[in-house]
Amino acid sequence: MQIFWFIPTHGDTRYLGTTYGARQVDLPYLRQVAQAVDHLGYDGVLLPTGRSCEDAWIVASTLIPATRRLRFLVALRPGLMSPVLAARMAATFDRLSEGRLAVNIVTGGDPVENKGDGLFLDHDARYEVTDEFLHIWRHVMQGEHVHFEGDHLRVEDAHLLYPPVQRPYPPIYFGGSSEAGQRVAAKHVDVYLTWGEPPKDVAEKIRVVRELAAREGRTVRFGIRLHVIVRETEDEAWRAAKDLIRYVDHDTIRRAQEVFRRMDSVGQHRMAALHQGDPSKLEVSPNLWAGVGLVRGGAGTALVGDPETVAERMREYADLGIETFILSGYPHLEEAYRFAELVFPIVKKNAQAAPERALTGPFGEIVANTLPPKERRAVRA
Repeated sequence: MQIFWFIPTHGDTRYLGTTYGARQVDLPYLRQVAQAVDHLGYDGVLLPTGRSCEDAWIVASTLIPATRRLRFLVALRPGLMSPVLAARMAATFDRLSEGRLAVNIVTGGDPVENKGDGLFLDHDARYEVTDEFLHIWRHVMQGEHVHFEGDHLRVEDAHLLYPPVQRPYPPIYFGGSSEAGQRVAAKHVDVYLTWGEPPKDVAEKIRVVRELAAREGRTVRFGIRLHVIVRETEDEAWRAAKDLIRYVDHDTIRRAQEVFRRMDSVGQHRMAALHQGDPSKLEVSPNLWAGVGLVRGGAGTALVGDPETVAERMREYADLGIETFILSGYPHLEEAYRFAELVFPIVKKNAQAAPERALTGPFGEIVANTLPPKERRAVRA
């Protein structure tokens, strides 16, 4: 089980839908989050992309020297950039980070934002571009001289002088819930991502993509993108979930859902359908809460519960074939610690490497300046 965290380059907060409890996100804060996640033993971080975010490549580049083991899942945008330029960027990043890059292929699901970025293709045409982009990108990254002419992209003698560390190339992650997106995944990607839908829906996605990949003579791994709200008790966790949206009013929900409806992303429509904008219908599957999706685009569901319950829900997804969990929580710094401290002992053995010099040991604060505190072990799988 691989567990990634999230770098909040489009803002962080204690409460959704309000400036109250908002946190300034600057380079020192992003560095704090990345270093905490690196130290705690997460396998990597996802950096979001879009006009509401700081540029993912630039932010990730600044975090390379601040971290030691952390992998960076960074977006490439077919239709907005040359596949050969993207190959040079990816190879350079992979070398500078000593093999810590993974690429997230984002086709884009908001026509309004796409047009603002100069992309005027409809939904299926964007996936045609993605198919051609990945064909060129993969072959260039493998050191080939590529001649290609498709319906959208054309290159002559495209090649890469300086190869990546990871061979044949850094792993490709990709999420697309439409038929067009799943066909692209089957042909090209290493890890197919889904947003946090109920297990039966995730199982069906996995079945479809596996069958499509088999027809291409390939195998694909699977990952899921979720928020997480974990507390020591179930009641505390659900109170924290309700508290997260305590300032979200009906007008904010209405305006957010209007934006989501204009999108042609099948995945976004599936997220919205889970709750239909109704704050009274948010537990869409046991311990799967859709409150985040009332006002946040993209991943809109959270696992909510005590450590053992959250771990059990993760195992349910793992039993379906999910290997990578990309998680987040508000605020991202504190919740990275909370999840690692409460859930890692159950689901992830040896997550935190022993520090070279532990100043105060792994045991907490000394009692009365003399006595080590009593040990309370987490329940383990």
